[in-house]
Amino acid sequence: MSFFWGECQSAGGSVPDEQVIQISPHYVAMRGTESKPARCTQLLGEVGCGVRCTLYEQRSSSCREFDASWENGVHNPRCDEARQAHGLPPLTPP
Repeated sequence: MSFFWGECQSAGGSVPDEQVIQISPHYVAMRGTESKPARCTQLLGEVGCGVRCTLYEQRSSSCREFDASWENGVHNPRCDEARQAHGLPPLTPP
């Protein structure tokens, strides 16, 4: 997921510049997300077993705004798609 370059540290934001790649003149993305399958280089662990973001407090708005399905009681089809890409079933409502 891309986000505005102004979120990078060099522009006064929180995301470390060395962890992003340029997508367009105004947008960047986290390194690794340009690959297929996409996997952010800042995601540590094994998907489906246990992962964590090493930049959690510095993460971009695109990460901050991506909720897991049923978090806050709302279904997120994009979460289902991301889980499916890693062979995981969709989350179910509590």
